[in-house]
Amino acid sequence: MQGPTMSSDDVILDRVGSAAVIRLNRPKALNSINLSMVRAIRAALDDAAEDVSVSCVVLTGEGDRGLCAGGDIRVLFEMGKADDTEATRFWREEFPLNYAIAHYLKPYVALMDGITMGGGVGLASHGRHRLVTERTRLAMPETGIGYFPDVGTSWLLPKAPGEVGTWMGLTGLEVTAADAIFAGLADLSVPSDELPKLVQALGALAADADDAAVEAVLQSFAVSPGESELQRNHAVIDRCFAHDNVEDILAALDAEGGEFAGRTREAILKRSPTSLKLTLRLLRAGRDSSGLVECLEREFAAGVEILRHHDFYEGVRAAIIDKDRDPKWSPASLQEVGREAIELYFAGRHGTLFPDHRL
Repeated sequence: MQGPTMSSDDVILDRVGSAAVIRLNRPKALNSINLSMVRAIRAALDDAAEDVSVSCVVLTGEGDRGLCAGGDIRVLFEMGKADDTEATRFWREEFPLNYAIAHYLKPYVALMDGITMGGGVGLASHGRHRLVTERTRLAMPETGIGYFPDVGTSWLLPKAPGEVGTWMGLTGLEVTAADAIFAGLADLSVPSDELPKLVQALGALAADADDAAVEAVLQSFAVSPGESELQRNHAVIDRCFAHDNVEDILAALDAEGGEFAGRTREAILKRSPTSLKLTLRLLRAGRDSSGLVECLEREFAAGVEILRHHDFYEGVRAAIIDKDRDPKWSPASLQEVGREAIELYFAGRHGTLFPDHRL
């Protein structure tokens, strides 16, 4: 049964039988999320949790290009430039949403069809049922804009096999459906043209359906994702990315030789030196953390500090303002980024997101 559709411009709330469907609705902006969308998603999740007629929640993106390309960084760029005190409001509400998704009581199904990056990974990969398709292009590309992988990925990426999460965090390169599954950021691959039928099948479930019933539906649509390049190069990744400083990783890639190592090294050399060192520290800290909350708190402190420095504004300028793809990082080299400079991002001078949570 097709239920009523409610629209709040950037987020469409739909019902397909017992399934509550959240549709991100900014297709021209690759469904990049803003603060109003974060609030709408959170409200929809809260409502669905209380609605006894809802069996599961499905997250999808409108248009044919992707689920979500990340947060609306242009707004953050403009607010940070203007020294707006509300510049961090987006993170203050987005990060608790990521936590809510990770601990959601009802089955939560994310359809990661097409581009799924940054904040889109946060909306999807913390969920219980994460689906990818042959069109999926997943990435955490933040080191290329003078930022770092956030939305709790400093908790998720270290859980990938070996050093695969480190590779993803530092390079920011896109990966396929098979890679996303291998890295633990997705669970099953389904054909993109089967997604409407899959949602209908979920909607046909009884309102009290549990995760096992949802999983059975998803498995009935699942297909092989094909070969994972990250899995094929797992040994190279583990050898080169086992080091705890970026310079040693680059040296290991250089010594390794081969097309994959060369392409990886070339990608890293284009990223912000500060972002690379910060990202590696966050990923190593995430590996030893007590849980998602500790990582989100650490990421929030680092994000606030990012707004005080050059590279984020330069990276966004080069990527989406002027689009010249030629950022001038400062400092320009890894050797110029001292340990004391990175320590600033861990000072935790900016309050807490989860004051009642015990780490």
